[in-house]
Amino acid sequence: MATFHFDLVSPEKLAFSGEVDQVDVPGVEGDFGVLAGHAPVVAAVRPGILTITADGAHQKIIVLGGLAEMSENGLTVLADVATSMAEVDRAQFAETIAEMEAKLAEKEGTELDHAIERLDHFKSIQIELNATAMH
Repeated sequence: MATFHFDLVSPEKLAFSGEVDQVDVPGVEGDFGVLAGHAPVVAAVRPGILTITADGAHQKIIVLGGLAEMSENGLTVLADVATSMAEVDRAQFAETIAEMEAKLAEKEGTELDHAIERLDHFKSIQIELNATAMH
């Protein structure tokens, strides 16, 4: 399988840099997979699980928004936050969700819609975290 270069960058660190077979990105308009030779694209990234496939191994990283750009140089994801699933403090993540739920009552209209959408993304991540904790 053809490979391509992938960089995952967050404000804190270069979370990943190397040759990969495939990257599955949680896009705002839906998840999408990137393979070598993918057409150039720029897409917004939503909170979710980004999956890197290289040499038959899968690495899952939580991203909390950002921007993905595929060009002739490869794929670059500039993530607001990028954390390996193994490094996530599950209790802190659950607390963040509880705080988000508590603040919903303070919002209305479009702001409430955006808050509910973000909360749903965080809950999806939590489900994945809990599923991997069971293995």
